[in-house]
Amino acid sequence: MGGLQPWHWVIVIAVFVVLFGAKKLPDAARSLGKSMRIFKSEIKEMQADSQSDKPAQPTQIASERASGPADGATTQAAADPSSDKRPA
Repeated sequence: MGGLQPWHWVIVIAVFVVLFGAKKLPDAARSLGKSMRIFKSEIKEMQADSQSDKPAQPTQIASERASGPADGATTQAAADPSSDKRPA
């Protein structure tokens, strides 16, 4: 009851052939294959990017918080509270 039996697959294939026709099925399969290759390459690229972006060490983060921004500048919102664009 949990899995698909061979006759289930026969019915599914027959429905696809009736709905899409025998001429369009190879094109649809080709498009699906291209999409899967693109998807896999994007996943691999995202994994490579996440591995190359290593987080900063905790001591470095703590020293940056204590000393403030690296250039010593303050943000515009902190310097000018009237620049707040939120409705009252």
